[in-house]
Amino acid sequence: MKIRLSSYKESWKSLYQNECKNLEGILGDLIIQFEHFGSTSIEGMKAKPVIDMMVIVRDIQKVDQFNSLFINLGYEVAGEWGISGRRLLRKGGENRTHHIHIYEQGNKEIERHIIFRDYLRVNEKVAQEYSHYKEMLASKYHDTREYSKAKKDYVRNIEKEALMWFDNLK
Repeated sequence: MKIRLSSYKESWKSLYQNECKNLEGILGDLIIQFEHFGSTSIEGMKAKPVIDMMVIVRDIQKVDQFNSLFINLGYEVAGEWGISGRRLLRKGGENRTHHIHIYEQGNKEIERHIIFRDYLRVNEKVAQEYSHYKEMLASKYHDTREYSKAKKDYVRNIEKEALMWFDNLK
């Protein structure tokens, strides 16, 4: 898929909120909470215009019973997609609009994503450096697979900083 990088858009908040309502209509009482994460959740950051959202549920196994409904509503059901205990839904095809990561409460990936997001929200300098790095990669790589692979180590380093930051808050 071709890389699309955009300046921050205020409309990403409402796209997230609208999708929460759609998912609430499907999963109902199974949902504990929603979280908007990734670059579209950080004001001022450049981002692929794909809303990363997390749905924390009571029982991940019960999510699978809704797969045909998800498909009928235009979601692509991708299963765990490399992360044990996750269910990934994608929406929008080649012009993807949403990545929906569904986790059962207590999954360690939840905290990792939220700490990373919160760290970038309070550390504007780091967020801007990351944003510039993404721009550089987007000019070099034109495919999202290559782009994502190229930024992996950079993101891991920020994650380490974020985890140390979080540990110091305790």
